[in-house]
Amino acid sequence: MSILKNRDIIIVGQQPWDTAIGSNCKDLAMEFSKNNRVLYINAPLDRRTSLQQRNVESVKKRLRIIAGKEEGLEQVAPNLWVYYPKIIIESINWIKVMPIFRWLNKWNNQKFAKDINVSLKRLNFNDFILFNDNDIFRSFHLKELLKPAISIYYSRDYIIATPYWQYHGEYLEPQLIEKSDLCVANSVFLANYCKKYNPNSYYVGQGCDFKLFKQADDILVPADLSVIKGPILGYVGAILSIRLDEQILLHLAKARPDWSIVLVGPEDEDFKKSELHELSNVHFLGSKGTETLAAYINGFDVCLNPQTINPLTIGNYPRKIDEYLAMGKPTLATKTEAMSIFEQHVYLAETKEDYVTLAEKALIEHSTALANERIKFAHTHTWAKNAEEIYQAINDVESNIISNKN
Repeated sequence: MSILKNRDIIIVGQQPWDTAIGSNCKDLAMEFSKNNRVLYINAPLDRRTSLQQRNVESVKKRLRIIAGKEEGLEQVAPNLWVYYPKIIIESINWIKVMPIFRWLNKWNNQKFAKDINVSLKRLNFNDFILFNDNDIFRSFHLKELLKPAISIYYSRDYIIATPYWQYHGEYLEPQLIEKSDLCVANSVFLANYCKKYNPNSYYVGQGCDFKLFKQADDILVPADLSVIKGPILGYVGAILSIRLDEQILLHLAKARPDWSIVLVGPEDEDFKKSELHELSNVHFLGSKGTETLAAYINGFDVCLNPQTINPLTIGNYPRKIDEYLAMGKPTLATKTEAMSIFEQHVYLAETKEDYVTLAEKALIEHSTALANERIKFAHTHTWAKNAEEIYQAINDVESNIISNKN
């Protein structure tokens, strides 16, 4: 078991500490802080957001900090601090002329680094590790500016497939990966992507919080699910056309009208207009509170992740698969490179026809023994295990750096 102890770790990234949604990086920060000092640095406020969202509470808080009316450094747990930068950087992604963008981006980085150094001095952070969570632009130059003992790029999404990151991200992310001391990724696909630019690239897996997702006899099936005829094939999560394949669901529902397809989560406009709403055996149950999701999963006979394959989704680690397996449920998903680690415990489909065949197989084969195997496998994906894999990668690279110096 690899443990990193008594180190100083700085985390920069996309998601602020005060985000309302879950975040890999926040969970890792908590795990890192069990044995190390951690400073989680929120992204600095940019000019456009400071103007357009000035009435949003999170922006108002940052503006109060910038004005000196509120403290920007907060201790949120033992060994864990959160810092709200006291600067506003310029909004520059709209600039398409590469030399101008790069010059302004470096200027933003210099401003950001100078502000970070203030918090480092206050906490007396030394010989620190820089952990960059997919922050391509604002943190591109931080390795040179902050001079960490080791710099890590954390890849958990293929973000250059999204419109915002495509233009400048397509050339900047490979450069950032290349100059980092090592890269760690939460999916096999992303680890292989990083390895194209940096040989010190590691697949480190993904953590999951299983407090809510566990098999228990006292979990009651929600009322709106209990009235639906079984067998039930269900999905929990955002119902987005960019992530889910509508044709798979249509084929399943039409091929087996005796099955019920249940979708739990908010729909985008494409799904609201879908033919699925016209089918009597398809049920959209809407958004539900996080604390109730396990109860819905408990009522499914087979859990689904009918993922569409595109540049945005192909590299994603599907955390919901761990949640399904942690409840012992037969699980059916689209086959991708990222799903390869689940192949012994999940039914993987390559076509919409496979979904029907494999769903039938899942229903027939389900047993207590298989459920227990799924639960056991899911519980190998904890945040502690995820952190251990990252520590091992750090130890390997630091050992190589020391060997090369000698």
